[in-house]
Amino acid sequence: MAFAVDDLVGAIVDAQGGRDARLATRDVLARALHDADEMADVFAPRAGGLQILHNTPDLTILNVVWAPGMYLLPHNHLMWADIAVYVGTEDNEFFRRSPDDRRLLVESGGKQLDRGEVLLLGDDAIHSVRNSLDRVTAAIHVYGGDFVRKPRSQWGPGPREERAYDMDFVNREFAAANARAGLR
Repeated sequence: MAFAVDDLVGAIVDAQGGRDARLATRDVLARALHDADEMADVFAPRAGGLQILHNTPDLTILNVVWAPGMYLLPHNHLMWADIAVYVGTEDNEFFRRSPDDRRLLVESGGKQLDRGEVLLLGDDAIHSVRNSLDRVTAAIHVYGGDFVRKPRSQWGPGPREERAYDMDFVNREFAAANARAGLR
């Protein structure tokens, strides 16, 4: 059976009815990644950006494409997230709040997420993302809430201090990364 975006979205939406939506979503994404080549053919990721596939108060599904060399500042989601890479590699760096000043961050590890892997993040996770490759990386990001409208935090630009998450800033970062890489 060929990969279809509507089928993936429908399966993720259906997975929200169970006892642990995050784990059920992981299972849906893991099955979808068996067809990672077909996913790549259907989505055809060519340039960095965020494509909203589904957005409600309880669930957001994004197709996220990272331009080569792109880095996104540390940020939180304040909701669980499942990330499934179908092209390339996503480098996630994790942080926790400093015990001395809760507005500042302390590094606390990282995880390289390769094609075919799924990463689960709790609702208290703070991370940054980098595509260290010379080509695009693409992943399905699923959030257990309204990723688009929920107020949350980012640390930076400039000093790594907490401030309101700024979706316009994020979109400008995607555009700048595409320009640096010569992508449209």
